[in-house]
This record gives sequence, C-alpha cells and structure tokens, in this order.
Amino acid sequence: MNNKFDALKDDDSGDHDQNEENSTQKDGEKEKTERDKSQSSSKRKAVVPGPAEHPLQYNYTFWYSRRTPGRPTSSQSYEQNIKQIGTFASVEQFWRFYSHMVRPGDLTGHSDFHLFKEGIKPMWEDDANKSGGKWIIRLRKGLASRCWENLILAMLGEQFMVGEEICGAVVSVRFQEDIISIWNKTASDQATTARIRDTLRRVLNLPPNTIMEYKTHTDSIKAWEEFHGLVNSSGR
Repeated sequence: MNNKFDALKDDDSGDHDQNEENSTQKDGEKEKTERDKSQSSSKRKAVVPGPAEHPLQYNYTFWYSRRTPGRPTSSQSYEQNIKQIGTFASVEQFWRFYSHMVRPGDLTGHSDFHLFKEGIKPMWEDDANKSGGKWIIRLRKGLASRCWENLILAMLGEQFMVGEEICGAVVSVRFQEDIISIWNKTASDQATTARIRDTLRRVLNLPPNTIMEYKTHTDSIKAWEEFHGLVNSSGR
C-alpha cells in the first residue's frame, strides 16, 4: 500500500468507522491522482534547453496527421487524428527529433507534418490562428523534403523578422503534388504578409514565376463548409 495511506491508517485513532476510513483513503487517492496529473502536466510544459545547448526563441512542437482522402472530416475528428510527436526548446533537441523523422518526400498517401509554436494547435480554430492566414506554395513531386527543411530552419532561426506573427508551418503530401504553407496570426496585416512572402521566396530559392497564394483561415473554413455542405466544421 502507498506510504501515504499507511501513514493515514497509523494515525487513525480507531474511533472512525470503516466507511469513514475508506472515505479518507479515497480522498487521499483522489488527491494523489490529481497531484500526479498536475505534475505530469507540468512536466509536459517544462521543456527547456539542456546544459550547453543553444536555446531557440520559442519552443516548438512537431505534429503528424494522416487521413483517408475523400472521407468527410469534422473539426472533432481532425483534432483526434492529429498526433503530437514532441516539443523542443533548443537547436540540439530539434535535430534529435528531426534526424529520426521520415522526410516528407518519403511519406505516402494523404499525410502532413506540422511544426507549430508550443501551445498552438495546427487548427484554423485555435485562438492564435483564427484571425490569421497562410501562404501556400504548391510543389511538384521531389521538392518537398528540401523545401520543408529550408522552411523550418528559417522559421526556427527567426529569419522572417515579423515578431510574434509566425504560428507554424505545414508540409502536406498529396498524390499529384506536395504543398507547403506557413501560418501567421494576423491576416489583415499586409506589410507582415508581404514580408513573409518575400522571405519565403528567398529561403526556398523559388523561381520568380512560382505561384504563391495567401488564404485567410476564415476563407478556408468557408470553402471547406461549402464543399462538404456542412456548417461549423473544419477539415483539411
């Protein structure tokens, strides 16, 4: 038996009946469970650079999602389908994750990698994303791995120079093409979105004729709802 519960029993004077003793034990177990949950939550949040590591300006989290094309996806099922890989706080921690991950060009089917600042879910409805949008670049097959690596290294290295505007980036592997996108907080800030566009062109070394599309998350939600004939849903 847990030492805490042993202590409770040892301190008991014997004047309480069995129900009260059981109740005390249950309360103790409940407290321990809640404390363990709190400690577990704290541990998850407390990702910090290790000794002598190079800290990043923000902590980031890798996510992965995969779904069957053509199957309707509600906001709830999308959130259930997206898996958190892990969070890192330093350059060294990033490379430990990244070196063990499959490159986008080697993924099959309808798969996505997401890299977002810690605390921001890669969903349109997240508080940090709901007023924002994303730059979208469609790539012919064979370019996704290089472009994804260049994009996330630029993001982690704060090369976009737009303060706290960057939320995260996504690479989407599809059958005919691959898509990379970078999400920012404020879609209405045209100076910021223009700077992100120009930095994207530079860090990805894109040809001048590359088509880049900016889409607000509000428009993405509307388009998805119209396509699926649904209201208050979000799919990707």
